[in-house]
Amino acid sequence: MKFVREYTTRWHDTDAGRIVRPTQLLVYMQETSNAHLDSTGHNLDRLRDEHALAFLLSKTRIALYAPLYAHERITVETFTAESRAFGFNRYYRILRGDEVIAAADTTWALIDLKSKQLCKADAFDFGFEHEPALDIGLPPRFRVPHTDELELLGERRIVYSDLDYNMHMNNTRYADMLCDYMPLEEIPKIKGISLSYLHEAAFGDTVKVYAKKTDGRYSFRTVNQNGVTCLEAEVLI
Repeated sequence: MKFVREYTTRWHDTDAGRIVRPTQLLVYMQETSNAHLDSTGHNLDRLRDEHALAFLLSKTRIALYAPLYAHERITVETFTAESRAFGFNRYYRILRGDEVIAAADTTWALIDLKSKQLCKADAFDFGFEHEPALDIGLPPRFRVPHTDELELLGERRIVYSDLDYNMHMNNTRYADMLCDYMPLEEIPKIKGISLSYLHEAAFGDTVKVYAKKTDGRYSFRTVNQNGVTCLEAEVLI
């Protein structure tokens, strides 16, 4: 069953082109899924404090269909779909009236914080009523070339403003980080962003940002100071 929340976009959500930034779209989506979880009596804090469980995002794909601006009234929908093994599938849509502005599909993992082991999708009953999976119109998979084929664009230190309560970079922050390494005039052309979270970027880490542009797409990889890949991503323009 779809869970719905309404918001009014803020001036501080927007970028230099007065368009709501991709990160803020992800924030509206995840605030809505947080409220959905809370409606079942299992909010994120209670899940962590009482059950020693936490959701970790594994993959996100967000499709951008039309620009969104400040002070616009939006409706955000979220729902879960049938999940197997260790992956929890959740979907989102952002609407301005009847117009779909953006959509996303995500895969989450539930981790036992005491044992550091992943839990199966049916190990904890959240009471969600599933809907059919949503096709957002992006390629289901992407491949990032070997690091030797990518250009080192710079280094990015993980600081206080990046953090969530797990003491690593919040997953919504990555979209803006990738945009930081793209030409400003290309940001409004973004049609989709696919993110694969492979290893946490922890407070105090410094990650190297590698990228390559080919045929209307950017391939990104971030690697921490220990040589571990934290993120692989693709941005379509």
